[in-house]
Amino acid sequence: MENAVEWAADVMDRNTEVEKKVQMDERVRRISLDMCCEIMDLNDEENIIKLCKRKTTHSPELSVEIPVIDHVDTTEFMNAATQGKLNVVDKYLADGGNPNVHDELKRTALHRAALEGHTTVVQSLLEKGADINFKDQLESSAIHWACRGGSLDVVKVLENHGADLNVRDKLCSTPLHVATRTGHSTIVEYLLSCGAKINSRDREGDTPLHDAVRLNRYKIAKLLTFAGADTKITNHNGMTAVQQVKEWQNDIMETLQRQDKTKDEGQAPTETPQERSE
Repeated sequence: MENAVEWAADVMDRNTEVEKKVQMDERVRRISLDMCCEIMDLNDEENIIKLCKRKTTHSPELSVEIPVIDHVDTTEFMNAATQGKLNVVDKYLADGGNPNVHDELKRTALHRAALEGHTTVVQSLLEKGADINFKDQLESSAIHWACRGGSLDVVKVLENHGADLNVRDKLCSTPLHVATRTGHSTIVEYLLSCGAKINSRDREGDTPLHDAVRLNRYKIAKLLTFAGADTKITNHNGMTAVQQVKEWQNDIMETLQRQDKTKDEGQAPTETPQERSE
């Protein structure tokens, strides 16, 4: 019996030793693994540092090349004014180029820039000698083209440099006529605030109010009326702006009535003499 107990105790001790040995081996394995991981991490860190240094040391520096403009001819200058390329315009002028050079229609760089709304180009041209009163083949000046293009900022720059707000083109149209016809109400309002003549008549005897009514520019017609436009002025056809409205209303009424009649009769609608002329 006593021998059996000793044998059992010996087995248990051995098992305990075996378990301790297994635990020790496991601990050693874990320590070794941890050390390997640390070594790998260290190596990775060193590699990363080396890689960064290598990139910092050997990577080529990025540089932005600024194009150098050697020479600008007249065609390039005119195109640059149209496209708003201020650096090209300035280069041409700095080299002694004529700011008032013009194309076959006598339109200058100032005319083109004013039409396209390039305020900084317009400003530069004026500061370097461009003639603000130069007229093209249609006798339009830069202020006409600015009103046609619709840039209020350009109009303001031209006005600040002394542009004549009542200058006339070949059709006797003023800048106010042009702004009205093209529907630029903000420019109309600005011109009126600067004292532009509100009742000027063009070659047909039309005032800006005539144009506003004829082209259905309701907002501009309202601006002109409130600003004191004379509604009793007649054009060369003997028509006032009010009579134009009534004539337009009568034409619309006649057209609608005719269309109703042709629909009832099953015929194609016919055109009025005015519609045929249009």
